Amino acid sequence: MSSGAPTSIGSRASTDNLGFLLAKASARWNQLLAAAFAERGFGEVQPSYGSVLLPLFEQDGLRMGELGRRARLSKQTMTTLVAQMERDALVRRDRDDVDRRARRVVLLPRAHLFRPVAEEVLAGLDSRIEEHLTRTTSETMKRGLRSVIEA
Repeated sequence: MSSGAPTSIGSRASTDNLGFLLAKASARWNQLLAAAFAERGFGEVQPSYGSVLLPLFEQDGLRMGELGRRARLSKQTMTTLVAQMERDALVRRDRDDVDRRARRVVLLPRAHLFRPVAEEVLAGLDSRIEEHLTRTTSETMKRGLRSVIEA
């Protein structure tokens, strides 16, 4: 019979819980990003902007709906985030030439200047992580996180 007491340190209600660790790792990652962006003169770029910038770095001019799908953000969250990024002169919304009701999100010059900074900062953080993990473990972790995202 179970006494109801945790049976291991990995119990669901502990700081060893996978979700707790993912959340804390994400928060630390965002702290490091924000500090590095500010050091390089891009203090207006919030880590959350990565959800929009990274897909646009891959393909500029995406429709809002497609951008939201790639970013895995709701329409409301996407609209709010893009408005903040417009305020910070990183993107603009243009009418779609084919469907005048749709909007496309386009990178502005400041975002293009930011891209190499983002690449440098992300590469540095990846290296920092690989100081604690082997490359194989890091790649395994990436595959695992992609699976969690897709679940």
